[in-house]
Amino acid sequence: MRALVFERFGGPLEERTVPDPEPGPLGAVVRVEGTGVCRSDWHGWQGHDPDVSLPHVPGHELAGTVVAVGGQVRLWRAGDRVTVPFVNACGGCPQCAAGAHQVCERQRQPGFTHWGSFAELVALDSADVNLVRLPEAMPATTAAALGCRVATAFRAVVDVGAARAGEWVAVHGCGGVGLSAVALAVAVGARVVATDLSAQARELALRFGAEVVVDAAGGAAEVAAAVREATGGGAHVSVDAVGSAPTCEASLLCLRARGRHVQVGLLPPAAGRPVLPLERVIALELQVLGSHGMAAHDYPRLLALVESGRFRPEALVSRVLPLAEGPRALAECGAAAFAGITVLDPLAHPGALA
Repeated sequence: MRALVFERFGGPLEERTVPDPEPGPLGAVVRVEGTGVCRSDWHGWQGHDPDVSLPHVPGHELAGTVVAVGGQVRLWRAGDRVTVPFVNACGGCPQCAAGAHQVCERQRQPGFTHWGSFAELVALDSADVNLVRLPEAMPATTAAALGCRVATAFRAVVDVGAARAGEWVAVHGCGGVGLSAVALAVAVGARVVATDLSAQARELALRFGAEVVVDAAGGAAEVAAAVREATGGGAHVSVDAVGSAPTCEASLLCLRARGRHVQVGLLPPAAGRPVLPLERVIALELQVLGSHGMAAHDYPRLLALVESGRFRPEALVSRVLPLAEGPRALAECGAAAFAGITVLDPLAHPGALA
């Protein structure tokens, strides 16, 4: 199969022919028909994730068609159209027994713990636990984003942040996760203020239903003050969808009393630790929460929201590129150079898509 491979962190990502993967006894191999290019992939490429070993194929946000299953798989067969959470849960640990597959104690993650979906084929673990059947009408290039950014934003906003109709939700960073959070907060009836350094990203946030946008160039305190002013005292829920010291600090500072901060963006130590105003957390009884993906068994609620028409994930996909464009698209993640979600189609030929 064709795949994008790097042999050193931060080094070239090269298209190569490599051996096809085989399914484990409980696993499946999926033909990749769409794979998102996510900032988490960029972190893995840069060496920020200890699970990544070299040489490596990134990619964790995918949709496609099952081509082979292991001998112990009961629920899936070749030809099924699927997506999958980026956390492949084991299904048997105490966290999985409690339904919290997204924090599985023996989790596997394509693109991190093993080779991922920047390839024509990808192997996935525990298929009966992790695969999600796609609606027939949903293209794979739309469904690809459901594996990480959309599902992560759904759980962060709806479940962990518990955003309710009429509440203010602040979203810091309007990349793929952030724009998903904006659109999903609007879909559940919340009011949204979004912040970003990019004018293009702020414009997209308005298009997805944000009532107010704030230029994030001013620093954490200035951004937080602007959010508090726009929301009449502070956000009820605030989501750091970037993962940086300034966005994390701004998210906490912009909350009103008893507000909920939800950390979604990764905060690698090498990038610098945020300064958390814990005195404010205590005085205002703020909640500081983490959110890490979503279990496969929770996807029906997200897909029902899509079916209702209140949330349109296809609008988040700004461009679809052939696999050969993956190196450029991944490099752009580090600089936040492109707004919206970029999806690679490994079945397309170079120059076929735009």
